[in-house]
Amino acid sequence: MERLPKLGIPIVIGIVLLIIFVAKSTVTIGSGQAGVLYKTFDEGVVTDEPPLNEGFHFVAPWNKVFVYEVRQQSLEEKMQVLSSNGLQIDIDASTWFQPSYANLGSLHREKGEEYIRRLLQPAVRSAARSVVGRYNPEQLYASKREAIQKEILEETQILLKDQYVQVNEVLVRDVSLPPNIKDAIERKLRQEQESLEYEFRLTKATQEAERQRIDAEGKARANEILNASLTPNILKEKGIQATVELAKSNNAKTVVIGSGEGGLPLILGGSN
Repeated sequence: MERLPKLGIPIVIGIVLLIIFVAKSTVTIGSGQAGVLYKTFDEGVVTDEPPLNEGFHFVAPWNKVFVYEVRQQSLEEKMQVLSSNGLQIDIDASTWFQPSYANLGSLHREKGEEYIRRLLQPAVRSAARSVVGRYNPEQLYASKREAIQKEILEETQILLKDQYVQVNEVLVRDVSLPPNIKDAIERKLRQEQESLEYEFRLTKATQEAERQRIDAEGKARANEILNASLTPNILKEKGIQATVELAKSNNAKTVVIGSGEGGLPLILGGSN
């Protein structure tokens, strides 16, 4: 009986050590994450094997696992860049990115867990400075936002080629100019719009005047042709045809036989 407490202490110690060993030997990778294995007594960061995927894993207690987010993430950036004429422009942009899953080990070995600060942010800022420097303030303000987004994305992808980071999209949410420059551009745009509106009204009025002229010329030409075709013989024939049609009518009528030129009858009136 006296020996039981002496045996119990080692057992308790053994259980505690076992619990610590098991705790150190397991790792759980959450949803949308992946783990990079680091072998302390071997080659270090494992780059020739796929990263640990989601779920529960057993790992030797002397090794480490570095967990990375592998879903698409968003980097919000507010940058001050210069336009083509040296004017300071404020840009508010979002970059959608994610680490390359297959190359997660190489990313950890070469760039580390702070790859966003060390790699991605400098690349986006450099691309933005390069792209915005090609445009003047008016282009940036008025019509070039989509082009800027596309070019910043392409420049960033070139800078990050073979760097184990995938950039999916760059969204320029806002381009801010100094107030005096913005006001001057807006005044110019309003003046251009008014000028275009005036030109439109002038063109429409000119087109309407041309249409009326053509219509008048057409009517005049038609009258000329009609007058030329109405000879005395044709008029007499038309009169005879009209008389025949009246004669066929059942309505009572008063007819005076004409004695003037052509001798056509004159219809004075009629009744049912």
